[in-house]
Amino acid sequence: MAQQDRALPKDPARPFPTLRERRYSNALERGLAILACFTPERPLLGIVEIERMLGTSHTTTHRYVTTLVEHGYLTQDRSRKYRLDFGAIDVGMEALNAIDLCNHAHSELQALSRATGATVEMAVLDGPEILLVDSVRARRGAKAKPGEGGHGGVEIAAGSRLPAYCTSMGIVLLAHLLPEIQRQLIAEMALVEHGPKTIVSEQRLREELERVRGDGLGVNDEASAEGVRAIAAPVRDEAGDVIAAVNVVGDETVLDLEDLIDRFEGVLLAAAGKISKRLGWDEEG
Repeated sequence: MAQQDRALPKDPARPFPTLRERRYSNALERGLAILACFTPERPLLGIVEIERMLGTSHTTTHRYVTTLVEHGYLTQDRSRKYRLDFGAIDVGMEALNAIDLCNHAHSELQALSRATGATVEMAVLDGPEILLVDSVRARRGAKAKPGEGGHGGVEIAAGSRLPAYCTSMGIVLLAHLLPEIQRQLIAEMALVEHGPKTIVSEQRLREELERVRGDGLGVNDEASAEGVRAIAAPVRDEAGDVIAAVNVVGDETVLDLEDLIDRFEGVLLAAAGKISKRLGWDEEG
């Protein structure tokens, strides 16, 4: 995953850096600094305490804290002090899980890319979207088709989000949800056209998810953009739950979806199986 340009100081008592880049967000920096004030040694903090730690004014501190409360990252107790709420905890756990997943998977993604000469990617489901957590780009320069969501050839990098319903990895992840959760997500989606073969019917999408649940292979046949084709396979954890998906993205040498499947289905399924095994899944168990 892309390395951050700058990291928030671990000691929130340090003043804010003076260096400012054009794309740097002061607001985000202050929000993160407030969250960083809370530690196991300092689980509860009042506004005045946060002001002193960060050197910010009462008005500014109160505005940011109120925003963090509104979005579920902080909560206020009866003493009128604040502590981390589940939103901040969930974000931290998701980040740790994604890092652990990438640590187990990256070498297999590299091997899969070498074996196919294609771009490979890994994603997790985040509501109605997929979050790309890792990718290995093809080494064939101009022949590479960069990313499932590469509208007009724009490269999609780790950290990007794409609609789940029109990507091969999203189809895999949606297919393995519990039926009630799957129905709820589909009901919330705006099924709009992104490519010449985007599925825009709820009934057709459910039929495709049922097929994928049966044979395990998700496909994108120009659903996300014209000329983009990809196939994806599920990654399972120790309990057998599908927690991620891995894909192979077709390039200009791929004639059609059938050609992509014929050439790469076997190595893709094998790679996804190896990653699952690293995560503790026993197919025979």
